[in-house]
Amino acid sequence: MSDNRGVKLGVLVSGNGTNLQAIIDAIESGDLSARVACVISNKGEAFALERARKHGIPAIHLPYKGFDSREAYDAALVKILQEHGVELVILAGFMRILTPVIIDAFHNRIMNIHPALLPAFPGLDAQKQALDYGVKVSGCTVHFVDAGCDTGPIIIQAPVPVENDDTETTLSERIHKEEHQIYPKAIQLFAEGRLSVAGRRVIISS
Repeated sequence: MSDNRGVKLGVLVSGNGTNLQAIIDAIESGDLSARVACVISNKGEAFALERARKHGIPAIHLPYKGFDSREAYDAALVKILQEHGVELVILAGFMRILTPVIIDAFHNRIMNIHPALLPAFPGLDAQKQALDYGVKVSGCTVHFVDAGCDTGPIIIQAPVPVENDDTETTLSERIHKEEHQIYPKAIQLFAEGRLSVAGRRVIISS
């Protein structure tokens, strides 16, 4: 069960960790009833680990080297997350596809954020995909994770208009600003017990 500081999060990261920082900031400002129980990265040089250390959060490097399968690696992830009492797993730029080992262990308790309005432009380079396609509106999506690639039930989306002179960089910057707003909001809905999944739909209760 959650303690009086809210739902316990385990954050999986591979890079800079700007969404991790947005979550930490929302917690420290009192806007998010949660606490980050641990941050785990498959890359030791990930700056997200340093962000965690600066806030007194356990920062764990779990390299893939030494594991003979993706399933074995995910089993190790599950063990660490459970040891830290994690209730909700947050993917914040974690550049690995999860296997059923962890998806089943945290069924409908893994969230991801994607820089497009799913189901459009799943996978890598979503902003480039959007620009190449010529869409007028892109955005970002928070969703629960299932066994597919960016195919899980959608929790929250935020639109971002595409400007005529946008580059991948400028569009990404504006999308990231929205990500930093909606990811903490989605986590707060979970913390309040307001999310339920019915088929492909995520129901948000009042």
